[in-house]
Amino acid sequence: MELTHSDVKAAAERVAGLVRPVAMAQADHTGELWLALEFLQHTGSFKARGALNFLLTHRENGTLAPVGVTIASGGNAGLACAWAARSQGVPATVFLPTTAPRVKVDRLASYGADVRLVGTQYADALAASRDFADATGALLSHAYDNPLIAAGAGTLMTEIHERIPNLDTVVVAVGGGGLFSGVATAAAHYGVRTVAVEPVRCHALHAAIAAGEVVDVEVDSVAADSLGARRAAEMALTAARRYEVDSLLVDDAAIIDARRGLWEERRLAVEHGAATALAAVLAEKPAFRPAPGERVCVVLCGANTDPSDLAR
Repeated sequence: MELTHSDVKAAAERVAGLVRPVAMAQADHTGELWLALEFLQHTGSFKARGALNFLLTHRENGTLAPVGVTIASGGNAGLACAWAARSQGVPATVFLPTTAPRVKVDRLASYGADVRLVGTQYADALAASRDFADATGALLSHAYDNPLIAAGAGTLMTEIHERIPNLDTVVVAVGGGGLFSGVATAAAHYGVRTVAVEPVRCHALHAAIAAGEVVDVEVDSVAADSLGARRAAEMALTAARRYEVDSLLVDDAAIIDARRGLWEERRLAVEHGAATALAAVLAEKPAFRPAPGERVCVVLCGANTDPSDLAR
């Protein structure tokens, strides 16, 4: 599966005026390091872009059924799906395991979603969402492994380029690969290098690149709540190969330090997943060292976190 810049361009036109334009912050005095504050997006993460592009495209194509959309996700993808569905006036049915925290259930319900608790594991909820789609004709969405979702996420890079047209490199965290696929595709169109960053113990894309095919990996990281895909999307591996992406790993200690540093120095509260990209640049022994004069943008992709552990 291969994503093209035409897909991202179409998505950008489709969601224009419906998502929040990304805010940019200069992170150093030289103007060579920038932060893309995408955690200010609707629902607190970049996922809103892909979810909206997914629904709008299906509406245009006449494939959005009256029964609406369904997804299995208690995280950012579920929130984005519920928000996008509400914005388009269609129902969203979200499946979660019975072990899901009450706060997630309540937040999904606040977006108008029909929340259904099934089984004790994510796999149970996923199977239930598929059964629901088969039985009702509801449109089945996915957290990341869909070209419309990835193209929507890629609109972020389009906006970054508009604001920093002379950008050299974009640094982005990777989970299943939806954001990465979209950003890398758009970045290549503009001649911008992509650096993909994953936790050492949560590295589906890195493992796929090494193996030459998508493979299952163990997931055990402080950032696993948002980056914990056991297998990367095929389109993510395709993008990594085609655009000769740099794939880097950072340990949990560096992620924790980067997240805490954002709070202590800038009063920005983000997810560990968002801090993962920054950790590659700011760690005591950084995984990524920009060349002199290289203009770099780090994507801070989500803020759906419990900030109580940031206070000392």
